[in-house]
Amino acid sequence: MIRFEHVFKRYPERGEALTNINFEMKVGEMAFLTGHSGAGKSTLLRLIGLLERPSRGQILVNGRNLATLPRRQIPYHRRQVGMIFQDHRLLPDRSIFDNVALPLVVTGLGQKEVGRRVRAALDQVGLLKRERATPVALSGGEQQRVGIARAIVGRPPVLLADEPTGNLDPDLSREIFELFERFQYVGVTLLIATHDLALVNSMQHRTFTLEDGRLLNDTGRW
Repeated sequence: MIRFEHVFKRYPERGEALTNINFEMKVGEMAFLTGHSGAGKSTLLRLIGLLERPSRGQILVNGRNLATLPRRQIPYHRRQVGMIFQDHRLLPDRSIFDNVALPLVVTGLGQKEVGRRVRAALDQVGLLKRERATPVALSGGEQQRVGIARAIVGRPPVLLADEPTGNLDPDLSREIFELFERFQYVGVTLLIATHDLALVNSMQHRTFTLEDGRLLNDTGRW
């Protein structure tokens, strides 16, 4: 599902952000991405989401080589990759329903199908009864769940999360990670960047460790 082959990413102003990254994730696999701030975690996720392109090497997602993907196919690829961020990035003046519906509205999906999918996504994250609320009326954990619902509403086969529990307490963090596990059980491939090593170790999923842009450790490699 996701394969990195000798991937490098270099920024003119910062130098090498990723150096010779190699790994492969299978369909329905869940893994954590750990490392210090600046180790390259966010950069790696941005490459998978095609928010940036690698400087060298190949990245394959569902058989597609992202390094050579034509520009016109980038929007389609991004619809196949759900992304969750630490800061939620919700529209404060829109309802929870409208926030989750936005990716579907952009693609031109019909109103009836939008409603069905949005309510199904909100139900999965336990917020179906809050669809008319605005983000300011929700707790931090609930806002993060809205961000997750928005990421999954298009039913992407790949889900990426960049420090999704960075602002949450330990109990809420575990709830969010257990929610991710439920997506894994239905075949979604998940890669989650996090600093929460205690929680990572307790959940016993595959873990990648980056250090200064290099893949220092991969617990799935034997």
